[in-house]
Amino acid sequence: MAESFASSSTQAGQTDRPPTARSPREAPSGLPVAFRTLGCKVNQVESEAIGVELLGAGCRVVDEREAAVVVVNTCTVTAEADHKARKAIRHAARLPQRPVVVVTGCLAALEREAVEALGERVVVEADKEAVAARVAAALGPETRPAPSTRTGPPFHARAMLKVEDGCDAFCAYCIVPHARGGPRSVPLPDVVAEAERLVEAGVNEIVLTGINLGRYDSDGTDLPGLVSVVAHTGVRRLRLSSIEPQDLTAELLDVLARTPATCPHLHVPLQSGSDAVLARMCRTYDMPEYESRIAALRHALPEVAISTDVMAGFPCETADEAAATYEACERIAFARLHVFRYSARPGTPAADMPDQVPAEERARRAARLRGLDQRMRAQHVERRIGRRASLLVERVETRPDGLYATGTTEDYLKVGCACDEARIGQVIEVRLGGAENGTVCATRL
Repeated sequence: MAESFASSSTQAGQTDRPPTARSPREAPSGLPVAFRTLGCKVNQVESEAIGVELLGAGCRVVDEREAAVVVVNTCTVTAEADHKARKAIRHAARLPQRPVVVVTGCLAALEREAVEALGERVVVEADKEAVAARVAAALGPETRPAPSTRTGPPFHARAMLKVEDGCDAFCAYCIVPHARGGPRSVPLPDVVAEAERLVEAGVNEIVLTGINLGRYDSDGTDLPGLVSVVAHTGVRRLRLSSIEPQDLTAELLDVLARTPATCPHLHVPLQSGSDAVLARMCRTYDMPEYESRIAALRHALPEVAISTDVMAGFPCETADEAAATYEACERIAFARLHVFRYSARPGTPAADMPDQVPAEERARRAARLRGLDQRMRAQHVERRIGRRASLLVERVETRPDGLYATGTTEDYLKVGCACDEARIGQVIEVRLGGAENGTVCATRL
Protein backbone atom coordinates (compact mmCIF):
# COMPACT_ATOMS: atom_id res chain seq x y z
CA MET A 1 0.00 0.00 0.00
CA ALA A 2 1.01 3.61 -0.47
CA GLU A 3 -0.05 7.02 0.66
CA SER A 4 -2.92 8.59 -1.22
CA PHE A 5 -2.31 10.74 -4.25
CA ALA A 6 -5.06 12.99 -2.82
CA SER A 7 -3.52 15.42 -0.39
CA SER A 8 -5.75 15.90 2.62
CA SER A 9 -6.83 18.53 5.10
CA THR A 10 -9.67 19.30 7.42
CA GLN A 11 -11.94 22.27 7.09
CA ALA A 12 -10.49 23.57 10.32
CA GLY A 13 -6.85 23.21 9.36
CA GLN A 14 -7.11 24.13 5.68
CA THR A 15 -3.66 22.85 4.86
CA ASP A 16 -2.60 20.84 1.86
CA ARG A 17 0.44 18.95 0.71
CA PRO A 18 1.49 17.59 -2.66
CA PRO A 19 1.34 13.85 -3.23
CA THR A 20 4.60 12.08 -2.51
CA ALA A 21 3.90 8.38 -3.07
CA ARG A 22 2.71 6.30 -5.97
CA SER A 23 0.56 3.23 -6.16
CA PRO A 24 2.29 0.03 -7.22
CA ARG A 25 -0.41 -0.31 -9.86
CA GLU A 26 0.85 2.76 -11.74
CA ALA A 27 2.58 1.88 -14.97
CA PRO A 28 5.83 3.83 -15.49
CA SER A 29 4.75 4.62 -19.04
CA GLY A 30 1.34 5.94 -17.99
CA LEU A 31 0.19 9.47 -18.67
CA PRO A 32 1.14 11.82 -15.81
CA VAL A 33 -1.55 13.33 -13.57
CA ALA A 34 -1.15 15.22 -10.29
CA PHE A 35 -3.71 15.98 -7.58
CA ARG A 36 -4.12 18.91 -5.23
CA THR A 37 -6.96 18.43 -2.74
CA LEU A 38 -8.11 21.08 -0.29
CA GLY A 39 -10.82 21.09 2.34
CA CYS A 40 -12.63 18.26 4.03
CA LYS A 41 -12.11 14.51 4.12
CA VAL A 42 -15.00 14.05 1.72
CA ASN A 43 -13.00 15.95 -0.89
CA GLN A 44 -10.10 13.59 -0.28
CA VAL A 45 -12.31 10.54 -0.78
CA GLU A 46 -13.70 12.02 -4.00
CA SER A 47 -10.22 12.79 -5.33
CA GLU A 48 -9.19 9.23 -4.61
CA ALA A 49 -12.18 7.89 -6.57
CA ILE A 50 -11.17 10.06 -9.55
CA GLY A 51 -7.62 8.79 -9.28
CA VAL A 52 -8.71 5.16 -9.22
CA GLU A 53 -10.52 5.69 -12.52
CA LEU A 54 -7.47 7.30 -14.06
CA LEU A 55 -5.12 4.59 -12.83
CA GLY A 56 -7.43 2.09 -14.46
CA ALA A 57 -7.12 4.11 -17.67
CA GLY A 58 -3.34 3.81 -17.64
CA CYS A 59 -2.44 7.11 -16.01
CA ARG A 60 0.21 7.48 -13.34
CA VAL A 61 0.17 9.83 -10.37
CA VAL A 62 3.13 12.18 -10.19
CA ASP A 63 4.35 15.35 -8.56
CA GLU A 64 2.86 18.55 -9.99
CA ARG A 65 6.20 19.39 -11.61
CA GLU A 66 5.92 16.32 -13.85
CA ALA A 67 2.20 16.41 -14.63
CA ALA A 68 0.47 16.91 -17.94
CA VAL A 69 -2.78 17.47 -16.05
CA VAL A 70 -3.24 18.79 -12.51
CA VAL A 71 -6.58 18.13 -10.82
CA VAL A 72 -7.41 20.73 -8.17
CA ASN A 73 -10.28 19.71 -5.88
CA THR A 74 -11.38 22.91 -4.16
CA CYS A 75 -13.05 24.01 -0.94
CA THR A 76 -15.11 27.15 -0.49
CA VAL A 77 -16.23 26.99 3.14
CA THR A 78 -14.63 30.36 3.96
CA ALA A 79 -13.04 33.30 2.16
CA GLU A 80 -9.66 31.96 3.26
CA ALA A 81 -10.50 28.60 1.68
CA ASP A 82 -11.38 30.42 -1.56
CA HIS A 83 -8.05 32.24 -1.44
CA LYS A 84 -6.11 28.99 -0.98
CA ALA A 85 -8.01 27.32 -3.80
CA ARG A 86 -7.32 30.17 -6.23
CA LYS A 87 -3.67 30.20 -5.19
CA ALA A 88 -3.38 26.45 -5.87
CA ILE A 89 -5.02 26.85 -9.30
CA ARG A 90 -2.76 29.76 -10.29
CA HIS A 91 0.30 27.87 -9.08
CA ALA A 92 -0.61 24.83 -11.17
CA ALA A 93 -1.38 26.95 -14.26
CA ARG A 94 2.05 28.64 -14.05
CA LEU A 95 4.11 25.46 -13.87
CA PRO A 96 6.88 25.39 -16.49
CA GLN A 97 5.48 22.40 -18.38
CA ARG A 98 2.15 24.26 -18.86
CA PRO A 99 -0.24 21.50 -17.71
CA VAL A 100 -3.98 21.50 -18.18
CA VAL A 101 -5.58 22.35 -14.82
CA VAL A 102 -8.90 20.60 -14.20
CA VAL A 103 -10.75 22.24 -11.32
CA THR A 104 -13.56 20.59 -9.40
CA GLY A 105 -15.05 20.84 -5.92
CA CYS A 106 -17.22 23.37 -4.14
CA LEU A 107 -15.60 26.53 -5.50
CA ALA A 108 -15.93 25.19 -9.03
CA ALA A 109 -19.62 24.51 -8.42
CA LEU A 110 -20.34 28.04 -7.21
CA GLU A 111 -18.01 30.26 -9.26
CA ARG A 112 -17.38 28.58 -12.61
CA GLU A 113 -16.66 31.72 -14.66
CA ALA A 114 -14.39 33.25 -12.03
CA VAL A 115 -12.38 30.01 -11.81
CA GLU A 116 -12.08 29.68 -15.60
CA ALA A 117 -10.68 33.22 -15.70
CA LEU A 118 -7.70 32.15 -13.58
CA GLY A 119 -5.80 30.75 -16.58
CA GLU A 120 -6.13 29.89 -20.24
CA ARG A 121 -5.53 26.21 -19.55
CA VAL A 122 -7.96 26.05 -16.61
CA VAL A 123 -10.91 23.72 -17.19
CA VAL A 124 -13.83 23.60 -14.76
CA GLU A 125 -15.74 20.37 -14.14
CA ALA A 126 -18.11 20.76 -11.20
CA ASP A 127 -19.45 17.20 -11.60
CA LYS A 128 -16.85 15.07 -9.85
CA GLU A 129 -18.13 11.92 -11.51
CA ALA A 130 -17.19 13.46 -14.87
CA VAL A 131 -13.70 14.66 -13.87
CA ALA A 132 -11.89 11.48 -14.92
CA ALA A 133 -13.43 11.69 -18.39
CA ARG A 134 -12.47 15.36 -18.63
CA VAL A 135 -8.87 14.54 -17.65
CA ALA A 136 -8.80 11.69 -20.14
CA ALA A 137 -9.97 14.04 -22.88
CA ALA A 138 -7.21 16.47 -21.98
CA LEU A 139 -4.58 13.73 -22.11
CA GLY A 140 -5.68 12.24 -25.40
CA PRO A 141 -8.13 9.83 -27.04
CA GLU A 142 -6.17 6.74 -26.03
CA THR A 143 -7.05 7.36 -22.36
CA ARG A 144 -10.34 5.82 -21.26
CA PRO A 145 -11.49 5.97 -17.62
CA ALA A 146 -12.18 2.65 -15.94
CA PRO A 147 -14.90 2.02 -13.34
CA SER A 148 -14.03 3.55 -9.97
CA THR A 149 -14.74 0.47 -7.83
CA ARG A 150 -11.65 -0.58 -5.90
CA THR A 151 -10.38 -4.04 -6.73
CA GLY A 152 -7.05 -3.94 -4.93
CA PRO A 153 -5.38 -2.36 -1.92
CA PRO A 154 -6.45 1.20 -1.06
CA PHE A 155 -4.07 4.12 -1.12
CA HIS A 156 -4.25 4.79 2.60
CA ALA A 157 -3.29 2.79 5.65
CA ARG A 158 -6.83 3.68 6.65
CA ALA A 159 -9.61 3.85 4.09
CA MET A 160 -12.15 6.64 4.10
CA LEU A 161 -15.56 5.47 2.96
CA LYS A 162 -17.92 8.21 1.82
CA VAL A 163 -21.48 7.40 2.84
CA GLU A 164 -23.21 10.79 2.67
CA ASP A 165 -23.04 14.10 0.82
CA GLY A 166 -24.74 17.46 1.24
CA CYS A 167 -26.14 19.44 4.14
CA ASP A 168 -29.22 21.50 4.90
CA ALA A 169 -28.17 22.99 8.23
CA PHE A 170 -27.45 26.44 6.73
CA CYS A 171 -25.17 27.67 9.49
CA ALA A 172 -24.75 31.43 9.11
CA TYR A 173 -21.06 31.21 8.19
CA CYS A 174 -21.21 28.26 5.78
CA ILE A 175 -21.77 28.13 2.00
CA VAL A 176 -21.57 24.33 1.71
CA PRO A 177 -25.35 23.70 1.42
CA HIS A 178 -25.37 25.94 -1.65
CA ALA A 179 -22.30 24.24 -3.13
CA ARG A 180 -23.22 20.61 -2.43
CA GLY A 181 -27.00 20.66 -2.03
CA GLY A 182 -29.09 18.83 0.52
CA PRO A 183 -28.27 15.55 2.29
CA ARG A 184 -27.98 12.46 0.11
CA SER A 185 -26.96 9.02 1.37
CA VAL A 186 -25.11 6.23 -0.39
CA PRO A 187 -27.41 3.18 -0.48
CA LEU A 188 -26.63 0.74 2.30
CA PRO A 189 -25.91 -2.23 -0.02
CA ASP A 190 -23.29 -0.13 -1.84
CA VAL A 191 -21.65 0.91 1.43
CA VAL A 192 -21.53 -2.67 2.67
CA ALA A 193 -20.14 -3.97 -0.62
CA GLU A 194 -17.34 -1.39 -0.58
CA ALA A 195 -16.57 -2.06 3.09
CA GLU A 196 -16.34 -5.78 2.37
CA ARG A 197 -13.95 -5.13 -0.54
CA LEU A 198 -11.76 -3.01 1.70
CA VAL A 199 -11.65 -5.64 4.43
CA GLU A 200 -10.84 -8.32 1.87
CA ALA A 201 -8.00 -6.12 0.57
CA GLY A 202 -6.49 -6.04 4.06
CA VAL A 203 -7.67 -2.66 5.33
CA ASN A 204 -7.62 -2.53 9.12
CA GLU A 205 -9.39 0.80 9.62
CA ILE A 206 -12.40 2.30 7.84
CA VAL A 207 -13.47 5.89 8.42
CA LEU A 208 -17.10 6.68 7.63
CA THR A 209 -17.19 10.16 6.09
CA GLY A 210 -19.85 12.60 5.00
CA ILE A 211 -20.58 16.31 4.89
CA ASN A 212 -23.20 15.81 7.61
CA LEU A 213 -22.71 12.21 8.71
CA GLY A 214 -25.57 12.22 11.18
CA ARG A 215 -28.06 12.71 8.34
CA TYR A 216 -27.35 9.28 6.90
CA ASP A 217 -30.58 7.54 5.90
CA SER A 218 -30.88 4.66 3.45
CA ASP A 219 -34.40 3.25 3.30
CA GLY A 220 -34.79 3.66 7.04
CA THR A 221 -31.27 2.65 8.05
CA ASP A 222 -29.82 5.56 10.01
CA LEU A 223 -26.27 6.17 11.25
CA PRO A 224 -26.50 3.78 14.23
CA GLY A 225 -27.73 1.05 11.91
CA LEU A 226 -24.99 1.83 9.41
CA VAL A 227 -22.28 1.57 12.06
CA SER A 228 -23.62 -1.78 13.19
CA VAL A 229 -23.80 -3.19 9.67
CA VAL A 230 -20.33 -1.99 8.62
CA ALA A 231 -18.82 -3.35 11.84
CA HIS A 232 -20.17 -6.79 10.91
CA THR A 233 -17.96 -6.84 7.80
CA GLY A 234 -15.14 -7.77 10.16
CA VAL A 235 -13.16 -4.53 9.91
CA ARG A 236 -10.74 -4.27 12.82
CA ARG A 237 -11.20 -0.54 13.48
CA LEU A 238 -14.15 1.68 12.59
CA ARG A 239 -14.04 5.45 12.96
CA LEU A 240 -16.52 8.29 12.38
CA SER A 241 -15.02 11.35 10.69
CA SER A 242 -17.15 13.98 12.47
CA ILE A 243 -20.51 14.10 14.18
CA GLU A 244 -22.72 17.05 15.08
CA PRO A 245 -23.62 17.22 18.80
CA GLN A 246 -27.35 16.80 18.19
CA ASP A 247 -26.61 13.51 16.41
CA LEU A 248 -25.03 11.97 19.52
CA THR A 249 -28.28 10.16 20.22
CA ALA A 250 -28.80 7.46 22.82
CA GLU A 251 -29.16 4.95 19.97
CA LEU A 252 -25.83 5.90 18.41
CA LEU A 253 -24.00 5.88 21.73
CA ASP A 254 -25.43 2.45 22.54
CA VAL A 255 -24.23 1.05 19.20
CA LEU A 256 -20.77 2.59 19.60
CA ALA A 257 -20.46 1.19 23.12
CA ARG A 258 -21.49 -2.31 21.99
CA THR A 259 -19.25 -2.37 18.89
CA PRO A 260 -15.71 -3.62 19.63
CA ALA A 261 -14.38 -2.11 16.40
CA THR A 262 -15.36 1.42 17.47
CA CYS A 263 -12.38 3.75 17.78
CA PRO A 264 -12.62 5.72 21.04
CA HIS A 265 -12.27 9.06 19.28
CA LEU A 266 -14.98 11.42 18.05
CA HIS A 267 -14.80 14.86 16.51
CA VAL A 268 -17.77 16.90 17.76
CA PRO A 269 -17.82 20.53 16.51
CA LEU A 270 -18.47 23.18 19.15
CA GLN A 271 -17.74 26.42 17.24
CA SER A 272 -18.43 28.67 20.24
CA GLY A 273 -18.89 28.36 23.99
CA SER A 274 -21.34 31.29 24.05
CA ASP A 275 -25.06 30.66 23.65
CA ALA A 276 -25.50 34.10 22.08
CA VAL A 277 -22.85 33.40 19.45
CA LEU A 278 -24.25 29.92 18.76
CA ALA A 279 -27.65 31.50 18.13
CA ARG A 280 -26.15 34.04 15.70
CA MET A 281 -24.36 31.17 13.96
CA CYS A 282 -27.72 29.36 13.56
CA ARG A 283 -26.34 26.33 15.37
CA THR A 284 -29.10 24.10 16.71
CA TYR A 285 -27.88 23.59 20.29
CA ASP A 286 -26.85 25.62 23.31
CA MET A 287 -24.07 24.95 25.78
CA PRO A 288 -26.16 23.01 28.33
CA GLU A 289 -27.27 20.61 25.57
CA TYR A 290 -23.74 20.30 24.17
CA GLU A 291 -22.21 19.52 27.54
CA SER A 292 -25.00 17.07 28.35
CA ARG A 293 -24.34 15.14 25.15
CA ILE A 294 -20.60 15.10 25.79
CA ALA A 295 -21.24 13.76 29.29
CA ALA A 296 -23.42 11.00 27.81
CA LEU A 297 -20.69 10.21 25.27
CA ARG A 298 -18.09 9.86 28.02
CA HIS A 299 -20.43 7.66 30.02
CA ALA A 300 -20.89 5.35 27.03
CA LEU A 301 -17.19 5.38 26.03
CA PRO A 302 -15.13 6.16 29.15
CA GLU A 303 -11.81 6.14 27.23
CA VAL A 304 -13.01 8.39 24.42
CA ALA A 305 -10.83 11.24 23.16
CA ILE A 306 -12.93 14.15 21.91
CA SER A 307 -11.71 16.77 19.46
CA THR A 308 -13.65 19.79 18.29
CA ASP A 309 -13.81 22.85 16.02
CA VAL A 310 -13.83 26.34 17.52
CA MET A 311 -14.16 29.60 15.66
CA ALA A 312 -12.50 32.83 16.79
CA GLY A 313 -13.98 36.23 16.02
CA PHE A 314 -17.42 35.46 14.62
CA PRO A 315 -19.26 38.74 13.82
CA CYS A 316 -20.35 40.64 16.94
CA GLU A 317 -18.35 38.34 19.23
CA THR A 318 -17.50 40.30 22.36
CA ALA A 319 -14.49 39.79 24.60
CA ASP A 320 -16.76 38.10 27.16
CA GLU A 321 -18.16 35.74 24.51
CA ALA A 322 -14.64 34.85 23.36
CA ALA A 323 -13.72 34.18 26.98
CA ALA A 324 -16.77 31.91 27.30
CA THR A 325 -15.44 29.77 24.44
CA TYR A 326 -12.02 29.47 26.08
CA GLU A 327 -13.56 28.57 29.42
CA ALA A 328 -15.93 26.03 27.86
CA CYS A 329 -13.03 24.28 26.13
CA GLU A 330 -11.10 24.13 29.40
CA ARG A 331 -14.14 22.82 31.25
CA ILE A 332 -14.96 20.12 28.70
CA ALA A 333 -11.28 19.10 28.49
CA PHE A 334 -11.02 18.20 24.81
CA ALA A 335 -8.13 16.10 23.58
CA ARG A 336 -7.45 18.68 20.87
CA LEU A 337 -8.92 21.81 19.30
CA HIS A 338 -9.09 22.69 15.63
CA VAL A 339 -8.97 26.48 15.82
CA PHE A 340 -9.75 28.76 12.93
CA ARG A 341 -10.34 32.47 12.60
CA TYR A 342 -13.68 33.55 11.23
CA SER A 343 -13.31 34.34 7.53
CA ALA A 344 -16.30 35.96 5.85
CA ARG A 345 -17.55 33.90 2.93
CA PRO A 346 -19.58 36.06 0.47
CA GLY A 347 -23.07 34.67 0.03
CA THR A 348 -23.50 33.69 3.67
CA PRO A 349 -25.61 35.62 6.20
CA ALA A 350 -22.61 36.13 8.48
CA ALA A 351 -20.72 38.03 5.79
CA ASP A 352 -23.35 40.78 5.93
CA MET A 353 -23.62 40.97 9.70
CA PRO A 354 -22.66 44.26 11.37
CA ASP A 355 -19.81 44.63 13.87
CA GLN A 356 -17.30 42.38 12.14
CA VAL A 357 -14.46 41.68 14.55
CA PRO A 358 -11.20 43.32 13.37
CA ALA A 359 -8.73 40.92 11.78
CA GLU A 360 -6.07 41.63 14.39
CA GLU A 361 -8.45 40.76 17.21
CA ARG A 362 -9.59 37.59 15.47
CA ALA A 363 -5.95 36.55 15.18
CA ARG A 364 -5.29 37.33 18.83
CA ARG A 365 -8.28 35.28 20.00
CA ALA A 366 -7.32 32.38 17.73
CA ALA A 367 -3.75 32.43 19.06
CA ARG A 368 -5.03 32.21 22.63
CA LEU A 369 -7.17 29.20 21.73
CA ARG A 370 -4.25 27.55 19.95
CA GLY A 371 -2.21 27.93 23.10
CA LEU A 372 -4.97 26.13 24.98
CA ASP A 373 -4.96 23.44 22.29
CA GLN A 374 -1.27 22.75 22.86
CA ARG A 375 -1.84 22.45 26.60
CA MET A 376 -4.81 20.10 26.10
CA ARG A 377 -2.87 17.87 23.70
CA ALA A 378 -0.06 17.58 26.25
CA GLN A 379 -2.53 16.73 29.00
CA HIS A 380 -4.12 14.04 26.85
CA VAL A 381 -0.71 12.48 26.22
CA GLU A 382 0.14 12.61 29.93
CA ARG A 383 -3.04 10.70 30.73
CA ARG A 384 -2.01 7.99 28.28
CA ILE A 385 1.64 7.50 29.32
CA GLY A 386 2.29 3.90 30.29
CA ARG A 387 -0.91 2.67 28.68
CA ARG A 388 -1.17 -0.03 26.05
CA ALA A 389 -2.42 1.00 22.59
CA SER A 390 -2.91 -0.36 19.09
CA LEU A 391 -0.96 1.54 16.45
CA LEU A 392 -2.08 1.65 12.82
CA VAL A 393 1.16 1.96 10.86
CA GLU A 394 1.02 4.72 8.26
CA ARG A 395 4.69 5.20 7.51
CA VAL A 396 7.83 3.07 7.82
CA GLU A 397 11.30 4.54 7.46
CA THR A 398 14.77 3.10 7.73
CA ARG A 399 17.01 4.77 10.30
CA PRO A 400 20.63 3.99 11.19
CA ASP A 401 19.48 1.88 14.13
CA GLY A 402 16.69 0.04 12.27
CA LEU A 403 13.08 0.51 11.19
CA TYR A 404 10.87 3.24 12.64
CA ALA A 405 7.09 3.09 12.28
CA THR A 406 4.70 6.01 12.75
CA GLY A 407 0.93 6.06 12.73
CA THR A 408 -2.13 6.65 14.89
CA THR A 409 -3.70 4.94 17.85
CA GLU A 410 -7.38 4.19 18.33
CA ASP A 411 -7.82 7.56 20.05
CA TYR A 412 -5.96 9.34 17.24
CA LEU A 413 -2.63 10.00 18.90
CA LYS A 414 0.31 10.33 16.53
CA VAL A 415 2.78 7.70 17.70
CA GLY A 416 6.20 6.47 16.61
CA CYS A 417 8.22 3.44 17.66
CA ALA A 418 11.31 1.49 16.68
CA CYS A 419 10.60 -2.04 15.46
CA ASP A 420 12.29 -4.97 13.80
CA GLU A 421 9.49 -5.40 11.26
CA ALA A 422 6.48 -3.34 10.23
CA ARG A 423 4.47 -2.59 7.12
CA ILE A 424 2.05 0.16 6.19
CA GLY A 425 -1.50 -0.73 7.16
CA GLN A 426 -0.46 -3.18 9.88
CA VAL A 427 -1.78 -2.80 13.44
CA ILE A 428 0.84 -3.33 16.13
CA GLU A 429 0.62 -3.26 19.92
CA VAL A 430 2.69 -0.64 21.74
CA ARG A 431 3.28 0.88 25.17
CA LEU A 432 2.97 4.68 25.15
CA GLY A 433 5.61 7.04 26.51
CA GLY A 434 6.09 10.79 26.40
CA ALA A 435 5.91 13.10 23.39
CA GLU A 436 8.74 14.58 21.33
CA ASN A 437 8.09 17.17 18.60
CA GLY A 438 4.39 16.35 18.49
CA THR A 439 4.83 12.58 18.25
CA VAL A 440 4.29 10.20 21.16
CA CYS A 441 7.21 7.81 21.62
CA ALA A 442 6.23 4.18 22.18
CA THR A 443 7.74 0.75 22.71
CA ARG A 444 6.51 -2.17 20.66
CA LEU A 445 5.11 -5.03 22.72
